[in-house]
Amino acid sequence: MSKAENVETIPAHPETATLEGKNKFIGFWLFLGGETVLFGTLFATFLALRNKTNGGPAAHDLFSLSTVFAATVILLVSSLTSVFAVMAMRDRAVGKMQFWFLITVLLGIAFLVLEITEFKEYLHEHLGYSTSAFSSSFYTLVGTHGCHVLFGVLWISTITIQAFKKGITTVTAPKYYVASLYWHFIDVVWVFIFTVVYLLGIAGR
Repeated sequence: MSKAENVETIPAHPETATLEGKNKFIGFWLFLGGETVLFGTLFATFLALRNKTNGGPAAHDLFSLSTVFAATVILLVSSLTSVFAVMAMRDRAVGKMQFWFLITVLLGIAFLVLEITEFKEYLHEHLGYSTSAFSSSFYTLVGTHGCHVLFGVLWISTITIQAFKKGITTVTAPKYYVASLYWHFIDVVWVFIFTVVYLLGIAGR
């Protein structure tokens, strides 16, 4: 069978065209359920401890809306580029899919650079991990999300490189799709962090 004939046999939604693909999709949603519980616990802990500063810096003394807003825009745009990658996958356009995933990865790296810079500034302002209950809960919540972003960057980078050899098939498509879903999840979590941690913190509430 020629390459062109093989492409034509790929269905419109190759990520769920096989039983294996559907099982991966279902399994991933179960995984996200566990991740939701994890972040729910971290959010609840932060909300309970966010005013326990122990005489150290408080949220409204530290947070800069401009920096956090820039990080938020970067992450939201990266979610859009991952959508474009999935659309390219469904069009069987390997090159376009890799391009949009690459942009997603670069935006994810930019987000991490901003977050690391932000943490360095807080450390300079004497907000260490063990400074107070507020600082411990803050670094744990935001740092856990940052680790998820780093994992997503590494994951998407890996499958983007593998696409050179494996292309788009009913076997590889679920991997691309699930990675994109994971990226959307960490973007949604960040929206909650932006609102609950930063906006309420800047408002002094």
